[in-house]
Amino acid sequence: MVELMKTFIEDRNRVQPHHANNLGSAHGGNLLRWMDEVGAMSAMRFAGSPCVTAHIDSVDFERPLDIGDIALVEAYVYDHGRTSVRVRIRAHAEDPLTGSQEVTTESYFVFVAVDDDRKPTPVPELTVSSPEAEQLREEALADEESA
Repeated sequence: MVELMKTFIEDRNRVQPHHANNLGSAHGGNLLRWMDEVGAMSAMRFAGSPCVTAHIDSVDFERPLDIGDIALVEAYVYDHGRTSVRVRIRAHAEDPLTGSQEVTTESYFVFVAVDDDRKPTPVPELTVSSPEAEQLREEALADEESA
């Protein structure tokens, strides 16, 4: 069994001009790549095996990430099936001077754990043993249903 908080991963990338579109904000493809990478790390930490992206729910780009912003991407496993892993992924714009954060983008990804032959392989049970973990799981389940 794997505790939800052990799957919580954060990553930061400074939005540089080569990440940007012609409007001076992060190109959506770059942000999706960062989200997919962090989500996969979270899924693999949970599964204990390589994981591949199987499904991406709708992605809501709520506000742009401008050049100079820090893209803070956080992901955690909140549910699973026999071989699948559901991961909530959110990106925030983080001010590099103040540390203030604002959610910019969020989605729910499904990854599938695979073995050495790239065949689906079973994943462990998810445990939720702290109030913080319970809150994260409940938020993900509620927000996923309303999406």
